[in-house]
Amino acid sequence: MHGVITGRHVVLNARLIWREFGPSCLARCMWACVFGPKQTFLNIMWESSRD
Repeated sequence: MHGVITGRHVVLNARLIWREFGPSCLARCMWACVFGPKQTFLNIMWESSRD
């Protein structure tokens, strides 16, 4: 288990991510899948909660 999110995970769980963690977390997940370095969901969520 690597813990790295994939674009497929983000798309399949977009509504859940939006509802539970907010639009900024979803945007960061999308950004990380397309452009950013590989990151875990917890790292992305932590960055979103600090904003």
